[in-house]
Amino acid sequence: METIDIAQIAANAADAVRGEDVVLLEMKEVSLIADYFMICHGTSERQVQAIARRIKEKAEEAGVEVKRMEGMEQSRWVLVDLGDVVCHVFHIDERRYYNLERLWGDAPQVEPVFSQES
Repeated sequence: METIDIAQIAANAADAVRGEDVVLLEMKEVSLIADYFMICHGTSERQVQAIARRIKEKAEEAGVEVKRMEGMEQSRWVLVDLGDVVCHVFHIDERRYYNLERLWGDAPQVEPVFSQES
C-alpha cells in the first residue's frame, strides 16, 4: 500500500467522526520525519480521543501497523504514528497555538478524498 493511501485512510477516518479542517501535508521533500502529515482537530477532548481511536481502528483494518499513539491521556494533541504517515489530532485551541500548517509551510498540501464508507 502506498503512503498516500494510508494518509487518505487516516483522513477519511478523521472525517467520519467529524474531525474538522482535515489537512494532508506531503512531507517527502521537506522532512525526514514522514512522507505525510495528516492534521485535524476536534472541539473537545472526547472528540479528539474518538478521532484518534477511529484512525487507529481503520489503519489496523487496512493492515497498517500503528507504531504508537501518544497524548490520549490529556487529549489536547494526540499523535498517531503510522510509520511514514504521522497523524496529528489536535484540540482546536492547541491547533491554533501550534499551527503546524504554518510551521511546515514549505510542504505541499494534498487534497483529501473523502468517501462515505469510513
